[in-house]
Amino acid sequence: MLFDYVLRNGRIAGAGADPVDIGVLDGRVAAIQPRSDMAAREASRDIALDGRLLVPGFIETHIHLDKSCISERCTCRTNTLQQVIASVAAAKRDFTEDDIYARGKRTLEKAIVQGTTRMRTHVEVDPRIGLKGFNAVAKLKRDFGWAIDLELCVFPQEGLLNDPGCDELLVEACENGAGSIGGVPYIDSDPNGQIARIFELAGRYDLDIDFHLDFDLDPSWMHLDEVCRQADASGWGGRVAIGHVSKLSALDAAALKTVGMKLARSGVAVTVLPATDLYLMGRDADHLVPRGVAPAHLLLADGVTCSISTNNVLNPFTPFGDCSLVRMANLYANVAQAGQADELAACLDMVTSGPARLMNLKDYGIVVGNPADIVVLDCASASAAVAELAQPLMAMKHGRISFSRPVPEIYWPE
Repeated sequence: MLFDYVLRNGRIAGAGADPVDIGVLDGRVAAIQPRSDMAAREASRDIALDGRLLVPGFIETHIHLDKSCISERCTCRTNTLQQVIASVAAAKRDFTEDDIYARGKRTLEKAIVQGTTRMRTHVEVDPRIGLKGFNAVAKLKRDFGWAIDLELCVFPQEGLLNDPGCDELLVEACENGAGSIGGVPYIDSDPNGQIARIFELAGRYDLDIDFHLDFDLDPSWMHLDEVCRQADASGWGGRVAIGHVSKLSALDAAALKTVGMKLARSGVAVTVLPATDLYLMGRDADHLVPRGVAPAHLLLADGVTCSISTNNVLNPFTPFGDCSLVRMANLYANVAQAGQADELAACLDMVTSGPARLMNLKDYGIVVGNPADIVVLDCASASAAVAELAQPLMAMKHGRISFSRPVPEIYWPE
């Protein structure tokens, strides 16, 4: 048998240290063998990997394409959460579909060359923006399907029950193909009521749920408890995620263990957004500033599904970003003081396999029969990928190469 591509001598993350050859045919992984004699249809498609690490693509579970790349449009003095929300809300009123598409395109192109092959993008829907963001990102989903799978998670950033007309727009977005639904209970005048309504709509339209939640440093109360209660009551466990949850960083070990067990029992996943959480939390401290990043790696031991994601790119929430999930995993590892090989490998899992479980992806992984979504990293192990900020050298999506970059070459003097 001749293959469309043969990727030779690569190490699959999480599948042992021994290198293998991978045959790709008709957009799928057709064979995985050690030191094989498989051959490609063309010599140029027999690609030597020299023992480098392979992952089935990075996954963003929490990013905002619709409000990326707007730093220059917003002025924030104190950069508190309340001020950046207000600043972006003001800027949003001037967004057009073409504008959202152009900024989202710029951000997607960054993500693609960083090896991201799947993405859940949160899209704001409310009476100010209407469905402009939804329509623009839906067009991005169509236009970029050759390189990345986009899921649109619609949500009300500025409240739901206290925002007349928002509910109707949210329903319309669900009717028009939203892939999941979210909420921001801490903005609403009736947080538990918003949570209940989001669960109701998720049940009606058979959608996974992804909340922005508990985004402060006061651990004396949490909306997390109500989300877990609703997940249990509705039987929606395994289909619910919560993002930020910076309150968890303020818990002692015993309290964190209790919360971790609750999340695991209810099937509620956690997404940590280290760049944003570090930037916005602890603004009232003038020394010993708290990190404000939920310790996701500790929750893994309790059976909680966890992911690390980007959140915002070049806007007041996060005025940084190159869309590298390797960089985000490395940032998290630094903040969490997770430096052992197994801890670093767990950080890589939280931008690959963990997000796949969170999004209930059934066809993720470099195994025979799955889509040939493969990213080559310039390293030999999972821990090295995070520790060394390994560069993605090539990505394949559905068996087609979507980008490549050369390995840097040092020119020694003669």
